[in-house]
This record gives sequence, structure tokens and C-alpha cells, in this order.
Amino acid sequence: MIMTDLKWYAIQTYSGHENKVQRLIQGRIDEDSVRSGSTEIKEAIVPTQEVIEIRNGKRVEVTKRLYPGYVLVNMDLNERTMFTINNIQGVIKFVGSGNSPQPLQDIEIKKILGIEVEQTQEGEQEEIPFHLGQVVEVTQGPFSDFSGTIQEVYADKGKVKVEVSLFGRPTSVELDYTQLKGF
Repeated sequence: MIMTDLKWYAIQTYSGHENKVQRLIQGRIDEDSVRSGSTEIKEAIVPTQEVIEIRNGKRVEVTKRLYPGYVLVNMDLNERTMFTINNIQGVIKFVGSGNSPQPLQDIEIKKILGIEVEQTQEGEQEEIPFHLGQVVEVTQGPFSDFSGTIQEVYADKGKVKVEVSLFGRPTSVELDYTQLKGF
């Protein structure tokens, strides 16, 4: 078979079944490539992003799905491939109007794939829940129970510069954002 019209399509799945559906589609791809030497379904992905969350005062790396309940499939759309995908356990339907699935626009898929590439190249990106000018309380370390105002946020380091009043004078202190609590 000659793959002529590969496009990306979104498939709605049962919530929490995204990885299972992706594995089942990959299994079909492997079967087709062994049997016929080529496949009309090229790839299935579950777009994810690594984020840092704070749980019990500690940083924890968590993988979050960018689009919960959806799997993206790169394939040549025809009756055979639609039948194959629709009959995989956990698949609800193709995303689109009526019975005709709509392919994702190139700009959308480049943005989605670009996010994954960016994540692997730059490493994990920390989400710091504080902003400039916010009043915070220091909960850990030598400045615990001090209040201050956020002066700068260093997302790449996971640090925050806070101005606290030390002996009646404003003093800038660089702290880990896990040591802070917002008001």
C-alpha cells in the first residue's frame, strides 16, 4: 500500500483509557506492518507534559495529559482505517462533524508536537504559583513566619526573590518557592 494522504485525527476515548487505546492502536500498526509490510495507520500519541507540583511541601514531577480523553492518530483516512479505529476497545468516536472526521490543522499539530519537542530539549518547566508584587509568608527556613513581597520569579531555578523586613529594613532574600505560602 502506498501512503498518500497521512493526516492527524483526534479520537475521543473514555476518560483514563488514553494510554490503553494508544497501545491497542500501536498493536494494530505492528500487526499491519508485519502482515503487509506497510500500514495506513502510522502513529498514535497521547500528548503529555511534565510539570512540577507541590504535595505535602515537596516537589513532585507529574506527567499530565494535555488533552484528557483524546488520542491523536496519524493515518490515511478511509473506510478500512475508520472501521479499525472505531472497533478498538475504549474508543468513543472520531472528532468531527457528523460522520466525517475532521483532520487537525497543520498549525494545531505543529503546536502540539512542538510542545513535546520543547519539553525534551529544555527539560521540565516548573510552574511557580506566585506573581510579582504578591504578599507571601515564609513557612520554612531561617526566615519562617516572616511576611514579604515577591520582587522576582526565577521559574528556571524554582526560586523567588522576596523582600522581607529584617530589623526594620527591607532585605531581599532568594528562597525556594516551596518555602512560601500565599495570602
